[in-house]
Formats: sequence, structure tokens, C-alpha cells
Amino acid sequence: MPIRMLTLEDLDLDGKRVFMRVDINTPIHPETGQLMEQERLKEAAMTIQDLPKSRVIVASHQGRVGRSDYTSLEAHSRALGEILGRKVGFVPDVFGPAALSEMDSLGDGEVLMLDNLRFTAEENQEYKPADAEKTFLVKRLKEHVDACVLDAFSTAHRSSPTIVGFAGLVPTCAGRTVGRELRMLDRIASVEKGPYVTVLGGAKVNDRLEAIDALIANNRADKVLLCGLVGLVFLKAAGKLRGDVGIEGEQKYVLKARQLMDEDPDRFALPTDVAVRGDGGRKEVDASALTAQAQVLDIGSKTIDRYSRYIKGAGTVFMSGPPGAFEWDEFSRGTEGLLRAMASSLGTTIISGGHLSTALHKYGIREEIDHISTAGGALVQFLAGKRLPLIDALERAADKWGKKAE
Repeated sequence: MPIRMLTLEDLDLDGKRVFMRVDINTPIHPETGQLMEQERLKEAAMTIQDLPKSRVIVASHQGRVGRSDYTSLEAHSRALGEILGRKVGFVPDVFGPAALSEMDSLGDGEVLMLDNLRFTAEENQEYKPADAEKTFLVKRLKEHVDACVLDAFSTAHRSSPTIVGFAGLVPTCAGRTVGRELRMLDRIASVEKGPYVTVLGGAKVNDRLEAIDALIANNRADKVLLCGLVGLVFLKAAGKLRGDVGIEGEQKYVLKARQLMDEDPDRFALPTDVAVRGDGGRKEVDASALTAQAQVLDIGSKTIDRYSRYIKGAGTVFMSGPPGAFEWDEFSRGTEGLLRAMASSLGTTIISGGHLSTALHKYGIREEIDHISTAGGALVQFLAGKRLPLIDALERAADKWGKKAE
């Protein structure tokens, strides 16, 4: 059933203050602190370019509290300005006096970026729409905006205030990224076929476990190839890893992984070897020989070969999260190997997440993949048939503001 949503063409946005919720959460190099790619910034720029006479207020989050990529968006504003070829203002504030003053002083065609939304406590929580409307964040911003454009597909699975709080308060429509993603995914759904192979890596263990549940329930994961931190959690659950993985909530995750494997052991493939940092750089060891002190940074050659065979025999392959720390060349073999296997696969291939999008650019194989989304968890939930809060918000907005926009 088609999604009901308004687009930029449905609203008169000329001269209006437009709150544009994007997701320009960007991989940041762990050593230099520099933005590692600009794909999500380029996506945001496409929508901004179609709002030439609006007063655009760009809002996004970056990283999570306590992590190295939890930073200001000042560098993002400069990068966005370079992409657009014009100045993008920046204010180190979100909904305080400085931000509201800058928003009110915008002229037609000007663009302002607010600071990291997660610098505010409320944006780090999830709410029902009615409760989101009552947050200080939404109430204060709402008085200084005329419309809202939701263009953060990669955050569509989160019911944070700026995702679900504006649809009932001001005219709200979809941006170009959201519209393009939904059209492409609809086309993919018409041609995909089994067997379904899912490759899950990266550092977001909770998201990956949620993804496994959802994909299995919707028959989208005949074989699940595990790597990254979630791979280590499953190795520990299988009794093949001594010591701790070293992540918050580890015991809970290990119990969940054990439950999943007990229910269907043949569905999951675990790394048989991994790469750690040794005295001479990359060192590959059997997973069963890992010590508690070892820092696992990639999957090993045997695992790359085995996983590649699964990928090449699949009817549909979905990959979310890199197998290793591909930012370092010596630990990029797993990420490159599995992506190249996908590029040569005859099945339908779907890549999810900003880090893998960056890797595809790095290896020059972007054109060989059927669908590349900067979304991670949101794409997983969508493929698994789950309702996404952002899409619900767009449908509520279409019902409320559609006739008024005609």
C-alpha cells in the first residue's frame, strides 16, 4: 500500500522558515577527528537546493553521548556550504536564545545549521507523538518555524522529538532523500528473491540483535553472517570466546544471542578466525584462540572466504555494518572482501549504513550494488516490515495538512 505523504511540491515554502530534520551523522576518523565522507551531506544538499527561496534551518544529531564521534556540527556546516557553493550559517545552540535569534533573522534563501540535537537531553529519548509535542525542544522551536521537512530516513526508526513532534503542529512533508529511498525500496521489493543472506557487523550490537529478530520474523534472513562486535557477542554466547567483549549491557546481549542460536543454530554463521593488532600490525588467529586482552579489529581470511561463498550463492544479500575497522588499511580486508563478493553476486544486493557507503567509495565498486542506503537500523526495520515513526509522522501530516496544502 503506497505511503501517504506530502512532498515539497505540496507546500508553499517560499519565504517560510523551514525546519529541515536531516541525518548527517557522519563517520569521523578516530585519530584525526575529520569527517570521513559526505554522502549524507550531499543528500541533504539535494533537498536544500529545491528550497531556493525558503529560510532553511538544518537540524541533525551526531554520534552518541560518551563516544568519540559525539561532536559539534560546526565542521558539518562548513562541509555542507562547500557542497552547496554558498554559506551555511552555524550557531552553537539548539533551542536557546542564540539559536532562536538566528532563526528569526534568516533571510529568504539563507541556510542555518543548529548544533548537535543530542546536546539536548530530550532528543536522546523516544516519545509518543503527543508527548513529543510537549517537549521543551519542540515547543520552543515550533514558535519559530512555519513548516517542517522530514528528510532523515536513516533515523526513521527513532521516535525522537524532532522526528515525530512537528507533524501535528506545522505543515510537514517529506524531503528528497526520504522520497527516493521509499521509491527505490518499493522497486527492490518487487524483484528480490531467496535465499536471503544477511551480513551484520559494526558496533551497534543492540540494533543488530533487533534486526535479527525482525528479519527472521519477516523471512528475510535464511542465513545470518555475523562479524564486528555482534560477531564477538555470538562467539561468547557459543562458548568460543574467553573473557569479555567489553561493551555495556554485554551479559544481556550474550543471553539473547544464545537464545537465538538455541532456537535455530543452522541459521547463524560465526567467524572462525579474526584479525587482531600484533607487534607487526595485522595478525590473524583462530577465534577459539582469542585471549581476553586481544583487540579484534577485523574478520580473518578463512571467514572472508567462507562468508563470500554464502554471499555469491544468495538470491538477495543485505549487509549492514562493516566487518572491521576499515579506516585502517591493515584491518580493511574483511570489509573490502565481503563488499567485493556482493559486487560480483548475481543476486539483489542492498547495502545499509554510512560506514559501508564510505567503504564502497573507497574501493570504487559503488556502481555494482543494486541499492545503497545511508540508513542503517531504519532500513533493517523497513525491510522487516516494521512501521517506522518517521513514516507514521508523514502520514499523520498528510491527513492533517493535505487539504490545506491544495
